[in-house]
Amino acid sequence: MKEERELSEKINLLEKEIQTLVSEIQRLDAAVSEVEDVKLELKGIKLFLGRKHPDLKDQLPEIVRKLKADKLQD
Repeated sequence: MKEERELSEKINLLEKEIQTLVSEIQRLDAAVSEVEDVKLELKGIKLFLGRKHPDLKDQLPEIVRKLKADKLQD
């Protein structure tokens, strides 16, 4: 009887852990989806700006390098 109770408690604990993991995976999936949307929008903006301002294509890599360097210093 005691073993059955212990087994039941362990099963309940595992079920709760699985629910927690599923919730976290859903939250992360939503965040990844948002990031993918932002990446797609950013790509569209870069294409648009590249057409309107052709010199941006040459300057953008240098701008990004400077921003990354500044971020590392902070």
